[in-house]
Amino acid sequence: MQAMDKISVIIPCYNEQDAIPIFYREIIAVAGGMSGQDFEFLFVDDGSSDRTLNILKELAGADARVRYISLSRNFGKESAMLAGLKNATGDYIALMDVDLQDPPQLLAEMYEICHSGGYDCAAAKRSDRRGESKIRSFFASMFYKIINKMSQTEIVDGARDFRLMSRQMTDAILSLCEYNRFSKGIFGWVGFRTKWLEYPNIQRSAGSTKWSFYKLFVYSMEGIVAFSTSPLLFASIAGTIFCIISFVMIVVLTVRQAVWGGSVSGWTSTICILLLISGIQLFCTGILGLYLSKTYLETKKRPSYIIKEIK
Repeated sequence: MQAMDKISVIIPCYNEQDAIPIFYREIIAVAGGMSGQDFEFLFVDDGSSDRTLNILKELAGADARVRYISLSRNFGKESAMLAGLKNATGDYIALMDVDLQDPPQLLAEMYEICHSGGYDCAAAKRSDRRGESKIRSFFASMFYKIINKMSQTEIVDGARDFRLMSRQMTDAILSLCEYNRFSKGIFGWVGFRTKWLEYPNIQRSAGSTKWSFYKLFVYSMEGIVAFSTSPLLFASIAGTIFCIISFVMIVVLTVRQAVWGGSVSGWTSTICILLLISGIQLFCTGILGLYLSKTYLETKKRPSYIIKEIK
């Protein structure tokens, strides 16, 4: 008799006491509608300050398929996902948000796609951004355009973390031991055949988003630094251009002084040029600082997360 495939569903949670019960009802219904698979629901409590952990303990006590990991503090979603991936025991591993913006109903289709052998991963992406502010949608779209021009790793516009992966692809992702993780880039970098499923944007089932505009901006910068060295190239090119301009201006001003005489006037224009060049220099120094800070964090070899409790 052929053994059943086991599907591990990893659900990062941070202050999601209102969303967890709703999600649990939905995922149980989906699992009940699938035949021939065993399930593991692995919730990762990312240092929540509300009743998230208590609710997870109650679910684990009532349903043997529910497991939970409690981190010692809030390490961020990337670390929570990594903790789930390292502790998942399934033949197929799914990543899913607890707020139901990732529709659990797609899980059955994802499994059929991967189980058929044609694909190693079935991933979801949004077909639109309805419900988001126009400014947020604009900057999100610009981020994907910029990073795909800078990086050799393709990052699909509208891609979610929601996906189902084979054990082989999961092990490949876990083999990357970097501290500064940008999973959307890592998923693309490891390769493997991926089938994309589109769906319209869905609003949260409960609670509020933990991703402010500032946090998204920082996250996007980490993605660019993690998967592209183009900003360093820009800094080098900018420095070279200004060196050439400075040399040319020295020659021009020297010839002008020798031929026509008189001092060069223009205090305002001089100050503006100095401010411009200083701004470019500080900007380039900031780029170098970003890469240096990421290198510093990598060399310290600190763990991405610390587990306080696990079941």
